[in-house]
Amino acid sequence: MQYEVILFDLDDTLYDFAKTEDFALRQAFRHFRMEDTEELMGQYRDINRQLWKELEQGLIYLDVLRVERFRRLLELREFSQELDAAEFSQTYVGYLSEASFLMEGSAETCNRLLDAGYRVAVITNGIREVQLGRISRSELSGKFEQVIISEDAGSQKPDPAIFDYAFEKLGHPDKSNVLIVGDSLTSDIYGGNQYGIDTCWFNPKQADNTSEAKPDYEIRSLTELLELLKV
Repeated sequence: MQYEVILFDLDDTLYDFAKTEDFALRQAFRHFRMEDTEELMGQYRDINRQLWKELEQGLIYLDVLRVERFRRLLELREFSQELDAAEFSQTYVGYLSEASFLMEGSAETCNRLLDAGYRVAVITNGIREVQLGRISRSELSGKFEQVIISEDAGSQKPDPAIFDYAFEKLGHPDKSNVLIVGDSLTSDIYGGNQYGIDTCWFNPKQADNTSEAKPDYEIRSLTELLELLKV
């Protein structure tokens, strides 16, 4: 196989979003004098997960999601009369942009790919200020040729429009020379399938694929990608 561009997803692929989210949530809850219980954290994650699915399906917009998740949580916990969801969201996003935790093997993988002459870029459905803030605070700062963010593109994976935007930013490489690597079957892998580029499913938890997405490759660690590419 011969690729020129490796297009990485960010959250739960190169960066550990679970640690990032945990840090930012606990800081925000403490800021507003709420107990950061596991029950509260779980309720937020359930709400947030559902809203991100709706975003992928084009049912809501990102700016709505940012506040709506906290409006629902505060209403559920009967804090809606005391706290403002928009203010809570802004505080949370601020903490989120400060938290930068890499997945195991991220730095080694990107550095070796760059040393081998690959073009390395990112394509993410995240919030612009958060993703850029986290990248700038990490070992991967300055490593990416392009950081493609859904907020800039005006569309999100798996929509082909964000891939059009990415390919324009990358100078329109041949699709056969591009490999997307990501953990999400519904956004990264299905999006790549629909766009006609090869896909690599990062599946460290060895989950079953019950979706219609069909990855060309599957890896359980990022260093397996280096073996796959013979780097």
